[in-house]
Amino acid sequence: MSLDPDLLAMLVCPLTRKPLRYDPAAQELISDAAGLAYPVRDGVPVMLVEEARVLDAGEVPPSPAT
Repeated sequence: MSLDPDLLAMLVCPLTRKPLRYDPAAQELISDAAGLAYPVRDGVPVMLVEEARVLDAGEVPPSPAT
């Protein structure tokens, strides 16, 4: 199942207000900024922090050097 690109462009992490990326294999919306993965159930994103999965350290991209 795919996620509508227009919908993805409008969605942001409810915790950080940063953009999300879609992982079609896991059916999740990933918030790199928060280190959370929001589930997509039957094509519907579940944008509740309480429902999000905490990403493992290897799943979160490294922060850019400042």
